Amino acid sequence: MTGSYKQIDPPQRLLMGPGPVNAHPRVLRAMSADLLGQFDPEFTAYMNEVMALYRPIFGTENKWTFLVDGTARSAIEASLISLAKPGDRVLVLNFGRFGLLLTEILGRIGAQVRTVDAEWGKTVPLDEVAAAIAEFEPKVVATVHGDTSTTMAQPLEGLGALCREAGALSYVDATATIGGMEIASDRWGVDIVTGGLQKCLGGPSGSAPITISDHAAEHIFARRHTELGIQRDDLEQGSGQRIGSNYFDLAMVMDYWSEKRLNHHTEATSMLYAARECACVCHDEGLDARFARHAAAGEAMTAGLRAMGLTVFGDDATRMTNVTGVYIPDGVESERVRTRMREDFEIEIGTSFGPLHGKIWRIGAMGYNARKHKVLITLGALEAVLRAEGFGVAAGAGVDAALEVYAS
Repeated sequence: MTGSYKQIDPPQRLLMGPGPVNAHPRVLRAMSADLLGQFDPEFTAYMNEVMALYRPIFGTENKWTFLVDGTARSAIEASLISLAKPGDRVLVLNFGRFGLLLTEILGRIGAQVRTVDAEWGKTVPLDEVAAAIAEFEPKVVATVHGDTSTTMAQPLEGLGALCREAGALSYVDATATIGGMEIASDRWGVDIVTGGLQKCLGGPSGSAPITISDHAAEHIFARRHTELGIQRDDLEQGSGQRIGSNYFDLAMVMDYWSEKRLNHHTEATSMLYAARECACVCHDEGLDARFARHAAAGEAMTAGLRAMGLTVFGDDATRMTNVTGVYIPDGVESERVRTRMREDFEIEIGTSFGPLHGKIWRIGAMGYNARKHKVLITLGALEAVLRAEGFGVAAGAGVDAALEVYAS
């Protein structure tokens, strides 16, 4: 088979769906740097830099701020399996596909799971969360911050206080919002927050930033059971039940990122370079400026879609700034539009899942793509495709409305 495969040379497509998005060129360049050994002092210095760089992005001073090697889901699973053990009660805020994902993972762990639900397109009111905590008395409360399946962002002010008062630990999946919307881990008072690179941070999927409070770290270290092959007499072991995964054992991963440098896995060197550069790009721009850029792009996209006669999905008050859901017009074939967008304009927009499958498109403007010209190009292309498909759109309406947002 030698020589029968060509070098990968994908089209230069503009990814304007719910993620992944196009990686920032600086991140791609960083990934091309030569590899270092995982215990090389220069490499462990990069690890320490990553920890420092991500603390402000998470809105925290947590010591335990680092990376889990794997896609965003790796940090989700590591968090949940390290917090909850079989039989533990866990309350999940469920308002979309990724709340259901938390439920699924916890069910596989063997936790007792209860959900407090909102219909897709809305979020869960805090008073309903409080009532569910009082009734269920969970050990852990878990939620998604921004659920791209519904394009909604769960308000999190006050959640941590509710959990602490009830003696519960808290977990937040911020994969879709980190680097694009404010993450305020310390102000929210939540214990673990995780993210991913492939959306607002403008990197490739494959590395998952995480931050862990001292309170949660104490709970996790109580379950520490060092891998047999690297045990030593001077390493303290926990008295609690062993975490039910080796790779996703946060106690061991934390020991690896600590001054001990206790071997756990071979660090994904190029992905660490990518994660570091994603954070550097954020800080060079400034977090407040970055959040404002995403908000402007989302507002312009929403205004443009409405000006084209399309109906935007969900509650305006809790919409994510970086992904907009829009109903597919009657008489328009969803996949024909997406195919024409991709083949005629090299632009990708997203479909949806579950009860929204075939009902909405999801159009993102995040990370490297949350920029004026990319929003305008996407709206112009969608207008052209819709008109070709027989949907009446006033020429230039979407682009003009978006330009007005940017002008104001």
